[in-house]
Amino acid sequence: PVHQFFDSTKAHVPDNRHRLILHNSFGIAVAEQVFGLAITNSDGKRVFVREIGQQHVLEDLGAIPTLGDCLRDVRIQPWMAGAHKLISDALASGEAAVVPPGDDSLGQLVDASTV
Repeated sequence: PVHQFFDSTKAHVPDNRHRLILHNSFGIAVAEQVFGLAITNSDGKRVFVREIGQQHVLEDLGAIPTLGDCLRDVRIQPWMAGAHKLISDALASGEAAVVPPGDDSLGQLVDASTV
């Protein structure tokens, strides 16, 4: 199940870019949180999840990058500033925007012409 966890991102990004998400030191740490520090393998032996993750990433990439290494060349996009920034930009431009859940309007569509 640990190997399937690391490759589960293929379902969403069906090329090698899927490895940016979990094939790094962050993904190994997340695997430990999901599966615990150790699991019992099919031979009945207790093995550390960290070692399974490290082996998986090393076999696929030849090294264990950090999450920062994986994202270094990813350009920051406007939507990464968060929903409130998108809403204010949409309102300023006269477009409609979706207010994020948790706001008083609970995700209702906001039409800039009525604001």
